[in-house]
Amino acid sequence: MKKSILFLTAVAALAMTSCQSFKKGDGGLEYKFIKEGSGEKATTGDVLAFNLIVETDRDSVLANTYDMGLPQAQPIMPDSTLQGSYPGDPNSILRMLGEGDSAVFRINLDTMAARTGQPKPEFADKYLQFTFKVEKVFKKGDLADSVLFEQVNKYFEGEIEKIKNAEEGKINAYIQKNKLEPKKTASGLQYVLKEEGAGKLAAIGDTVVLNYTGSLAANNKIFDTNDAELAKKNKIHQPMRTYEPIRIRVGKDPVIQGWTEGLQLLKKGSKATFIIPSNLGYGQQGSMGAIPQYAPLVFEVEVLDIIAGPKEEEIVVPEVPAMPAPTTR
Repeated sequence: MKKSILFLTAVAALAMTSCQSFKKGDGGLEYKFIKEGSGEKATTGDVLAFNLIVETDRDSVLANTYDMGLPQAQPIMPDSTLQGSYPGDPNSILRMLGEGDSAVFRINLDTMAARTGQPKPEFADKYLQFTFKVEKVFKKGDLADSVLFEQVNKYFEGEIEKIKNAEEGKINAYIQKNKLEPKKTASGLQYVLKEEGAGKLAAIGDTVVLNYTGSLAANNKIFDTNDAELAKKNKIHQPMRTYEPIRIRVGKDPVIQGWTEGLQLLKKGSKATFIIPSNLGYGQQGSMGAIPQYAPLVFEVEVLDIIAGPKEEEIVVPEVPAMPAPTTR
């Protein structure tokens, strides 16, 4: 929950300073500081760890590190190594920041296009807005690169450990907030059966036809659904995707463990909420940039049909030709 609180704090601070005018910088840059920390400003060679929200002047959010619960690390590169660099570009912005700083920057897209020789993006008109909160600055100084990045890695290992340790609290907070009384299996899967359905429970080998919506327990953000209108509302709609009920052959199709176990608790017509800890989901790796590390997930599922799988004697296992032994050279 810590990152969510930080995000709300950043938004509140931004709202309070919204009436302040932006200062003018090089290259059409506009900026204003929400808070200035006491640390010295970063210089070339330093590495910054920061949370960041990137928005367009059309109020579209392009990136938000708070959703992932982990800051981003970025070294400040020498301008000579960056093609199309210019005063007021993203790399020069980092030199204006120090540890504890929070600031908003607007990069002029006409200047960017002229200086880099690249066309203006179609998703914005005049500027891109970057809202930074600098969590840590790693000073390069006389340190060897290996020593510097060892410090960076140690910091992020600690941040990841915090996320891991916070998972149980996120699950409990979700349950309390939604006033749920879930049942819990031996594996740690929790579920609420909202409608029981009828007939037999789904079993290994059966095909379950269902509607679903997946969200993050930490902030209720929807990351996947087969409901087209809900996908559009949450800005995750994929034009090339066919939005229709999905079919999962239990125990045969490659889905997360929480689904394989959870679907076997349901009958045709069942509606349920699955609360899935990360060890039954996407674990330490997360997934697709939409699911953070150690993220507990919530799935709303509706079973439309259960198609019985073939009996064991009807299952034909195709022969797999033997692979040639590897050779060494």
